[in-house]
Amino acid sequence: MEEEKKFIEGIFRRHERGFGFVIVEGEEDDIYIAREDSKDAFSGDRVLVKLKKKSRGARKEGIILKVIEHQKDTLVGTFQKNKNFGFVIPDDKKLCRDIFISKKNFGKARNNHKVLVQITKYPQKGKKAEGKILEVIGNVNEAGIDMLSLIKDYDLPYRFPKEVVKEAQKYGDKINLDDVKDRKDLRGKYNIFTIDGEDAKDLDDAVCVRKLENGNYKLDVHIADVSNYVKENSLLDKEALLRGTSIYMLNRVIPMLPRELSNGICSLNEGEDRYTLSISMEIDGKGKLISSDVFKGIINVTKRMSYKDVQAILDNSDSIIVEKYKDYIPKFKLMEELAHILKDKRITKGYLNLDIPESKIILDQDGYAIDVKKYETTFANEIIEQFMLTANEAIAEKFYWLKAPFIYRVHEDPDMEKVAELNKLLFNFGYKIHIKEGKIYPAEFAKILKEVEGKPEEKIVSNMILRTLKVAVYDSENKGHFGIASKYYCHFTSPIRRYPDLFIHRIISKYLKNNYTLSEKKVELYSKIAENDAKQSSDREKITTQVERDSIDIKKAEYMSKKIGEKYEGIISGVTQFGVFVELENTVEGLIRFENLGDEYYEYDPDHKILIGERSKETFKIGDKINIEVIDANKQEKRISFKRIMEI
Repeated sequence: MEEEKKFIEGIFRRHERGFGFVIVEGEEDDIYIAREDSKDAFSGDRVLVKLKKKSRGARKEGIILKVIEHQKDTLVGTFQKNKNFGFVIPDDKKLCRDIFISKKNFGKARNNHKVLVQITKYPQKGKKAEGKILEVIGNVNEAGIDMLSLIKDYDLPYRFPKEVVKEAQKYGDKINLDDVKDRKDLRGKYNIFTIDGEDAKDLDDAVCVRKLENGNYKLDVHIADVSNYVKENSLLDKEALLRGTSIYMLNRVIPMLPRELSNGICSLNEGEDRYTLSISMEIDGKGKLISSDVFKGIINVTKRMSYKDVQAILDNSDSIIVEKYKDYIPKFKLMEELAHILKDKRITKGYLNLDIPESKIILDQDGYAIDVKKYETTFANEIIEQFMLTANEAIAEKFYWLKAPFIYRVHEDPDMEKVAELNKLLFNFGYKIHIKEGKIYPAEFAKILKEVEGKPEEKIVSNMILRTLKVAVYDSENKGHFGIASKYYCHFTSPIRRYPDLFIHRIISKYLKNNYTLSEKKVELYSKIAENDAKQSSDREKITTQVERDSIDIKKAEYMSKKIGEKYEGIISGVTQFGVFVELENTVEGLIRFENLGDEYYEYDPDHKILIGERSKETFKIGDKINIEVIDANKQEKRISFKRIMEI
């Protein structure tokens, strides 16, 4: 090995049991770090690593020589007080071990208080990190403290600065009807509907579908014209970019824009005049886009509809709802017809219909979890999804050919190595991803998803495929979208809650104002801005995804803590060298460690992700049914533990 490759910089990710991995930018494989070689580095620290000459397996192993940069200087945990000192147990067990707190740094903290602690001295030579209490968040068992702790731990901007709110308030709650000369006035001309979840408050898209004389469909997608209010480089704009996206934490929302805008003048509320940035598309009977027109509009939504009510109309399952909206039934039937056409066309192209059920957490009035179930989606959800996908594609393609500064939603092809790993797992179910002439096509994945549809292994296979795919990101360069099987894709339809959409609206407005031209100087300027904003938005999206996932995991653990001793049938969702993960019908996932799997020594086959009993030869693999008993659930650690039982 070349000398310069012996010392490597990377980001350390610690496992709760002390060992970890260093992730190196541009490298596919990470470096294993044993607990004794971690040099007390925190998870997230930038470190310098020396590679070991010999490794026990195929994976590279290393020793952390020094911490170059600490990622965090504050964290959230539970305070435990002794007579002359105390310590904070971090919520994130992967981060580090306990933090020592001297008596003078207690502040007002008491036993079992959730606290925000500042690290004053990082761990060295086996000594614990030291810190001081900055803030008492509340008692660990107090309602709402779990979500507030997440906010503090991730340093989320949950309050808007007063000057930002003031800037939002100046627009009031009514549009200026004197400022409509360059807008297409569609008020009263067509039936326009919003279709959202029942609890939605920020309504940023509305749709209208009609049939043309030539037999084609006219699909209008109207999006709230947020850029009309959030001016470039304004305080509102800078705050929105800082946040990047709205964060949805079950019963709490941290919006990208103040509620004066997101729930007020920008929201396409029924019966209210609203400004829009709209796209009108002609689509033939096979789902082909014939033409499109982008314009500034003014609309007045005919009806605010919920997914539940629209589905009841389509199914004719609720006579009261059907009677209530009888005048609009043909409109919803036409929407259903077009959505089926668009979806069928996408599936033919290789669209990956990863229908993985999301979790629905039911909370009581105090915010405690009282039930966990699958979030049931209907074709009414699919209607809006297909219409938004179509609008996003059309906008992306139009502005790609204009060579406009832009932010694309990019989903690159999966790595060949990961596909090879996936094939080893798919072999257990009798499926295989075929690689054609060294290239992977979405249609190959789509074919398997079609084959497993309705079968017991459907969810497991869908999850395995999802884990194989790369994460979609924002990019100023168009690289296509593998999962949607599209050459051109962007996010245009949610400017209230996503910054890239707002940026795109701003660019579109500039092109509309200047007859679809932009000076070379402006193109260069906004291309640089697009590059910066795309990176910021992707970074914020990563944090948002983790926060939202953590909030769900906390509430699942809270719910299952009331189910200790109860027995369930589950499906093995993951196999590791320390145990098996099992997912229950209600989407809850827990771990069975080896000691709770049975009176047997199990050997782990990393290639096929299988456990094999040494004496019995009993095997455990992904997709197997297994009976379990809940033995532990810890919401602080976001951990649920099971043990195997022979029967329920």
